[in-house]
Amino acid sequence: MISGFRWFWLSMGLLLHVSAAAQIVVPPAATPTPATPAPAAPATPTGSVAIVLGPTAFPINEYFTIAFRLTGAPLERYSAFPDIEGFKKSGKSSTTTTRITNGQTTTELTITQRYAAFKEGEFVLKPFTLTINGLTARSAGASLKVLPQQAATAPPAGGVAPGIGLLDQLFGKPKPQDFVEPRDNAFLAVAPDKTSVYVGEGVNVGLYFYLTPTDQGLLNFYNFSSQLPGILRQLRQPTVWEEPFDEQEVLPEATVVGGKPYLRYRLYAAEYYPLTPRTLQLPAVALQMVKYKVAKKPEPGLDNRMEGLKTYFSLPRTIAVKPLPSHPRRDEAVVGSYRLLESIDRTNFLTGQAFTYTLRIEGEGNLTALQAPVPAPHPGLEIYGPEVQQETTRASGRVGGRKTFRYRLIARQPGTVPLDSLFSILTFDPVAARYVTLRPELHVVVSGAPRMLRTLSARTSDPYYEQRLFNYDNTLRPLHTPDFVRRYANLLLVALFLLTVVGWWRGNAGPRS
Repeated sequence: MISGFRWFWLSMGLLLHVSAAAQIVVPPAATPTPATPAPAAPATPTGSVAIVLGPTAFPINEYFTIAFRLTGAPLERYSAFPDIEGFKKSGKSSTTTTRITNGQTTTELTITQRYAAFKEGEFVLKPFTLTINGLTARSAGASLKVLPQQAATAPPAGGVAPGIGLLDQLFGKPKPQDFVEPRDNAFLAVAPDKTSVYVGEGVNVGLYFYLTPTDQGLLNFYNFSSQLPGILRQLRQPTVWEEPFDEQEVLPEATVVGGKPYLRYRLYAAEYYPLTPRTLQLPAVALQMVKYKVAKKPEPGLDNRMEGLKTYFSLPRTIAVKPLPSHPRRDEAVVGSYRLLESIDRTNFLTGQAFTYTLRIEGEGNLTALQAPVPAPHPGLEIYGPEVQQETTRASGRVGGRKTFRYRLIARQPGTVPLDSLFSILTFDPVAARYVTLRPELHVVVSGAPRMLRTLSARTSDPYYEQRLFNYDNTLRPLHTPDFVRRYANLLLVALFLLTVVGWWRGNAGPRS
């Protein structure tokens, strides 16, 4: 009886070890952290956070989304998004919105997690919390309804949870084993998506680790969070503007290399925008991995693996950077694929009446390098602003978004306001290798009599004062005129007071009967 019980548990321990050997542990995060982090100290949370849920009823071929919005502080850390029964996580995207109003800058970061449903039906998103920069955001959950749309391929069943058989320690010391190191097909790669770019053109640089499905039981990540900052310091270029992607989870992606199936782990990715024609040199970098040796003769109840370390090296890469073609305004050009959208807050325009004109640039490229267009001087026209708002989106290896410039204009004279000559943005399209000037297409015709700028028209509705305010002489007066007036007024008050005292004294000092 005891012997049978012993062999039953030894067999279960062997099964658990075999299951553990078939898994590769994913590193906890791909976000760079200091190699030797300082001891955690209590910190006062900054900014504000909010959780945003996507539509709760959607077809099966669309994603359900959970996002958090961080306002007024840079993102330092955040907890994992919740798991939803019946769904699988399908990547993240981030959007950064920057608003500049009257010199005040506010930044809003949105991280969105996508979920793909396995099948149609109704599901429950349980209440959950997210911790962002030490701030806790709560959601009451929701009822999700997945509608029919397209047939979805069911994902493969998940692997058996890894376990550790420890009963061998209860039944004596294991026998010495001979181990061999199997050959693996894994490699580390620094992979830019372009070999040649123009100055200002974006190039996506990714750090990837590849391994075959059969290598999963042989390899594991080793102290990844401490190795990554040193690797990124080697890859960082002094002459580029870097836009890193905010993905924090390292998940395998199925791919094909040389006709063979591989699993690819994206360890880091960023968009590089060269600022000078200097060639980008990406050096070879090293990554240490845990590699297991396996026993020549596996025995029941034993681990049959021995842990060791192996270092993988990437190949150096070079990216040629070409200067922009000659152009009189080449230094003002912003590189990328953009389009211009515009709007005005009214349809009727009168002299002395302010109206708001909005320019919006949308597309793919380094929007941070896009400066506000400086309007050319125009007689009889006052231009104020702009207010600037920027939204940057990083997803699927692409960086883009929109940048908005909002101006206020007041015309003194009737006639046409030439917006197309007042505002222009020079862009360089790296795909077509040509310059494109974006100009407004809206036409503004101002009517009414010539008049002064009605900056005070909103402060009075009395036609008597309104007529005199805008026809009043606006000649500049000396800066100290109010002081002189105050001084003379005080002297006049003193003189009147003295006359009053003298009159009162003479009246009381007269003859009495």
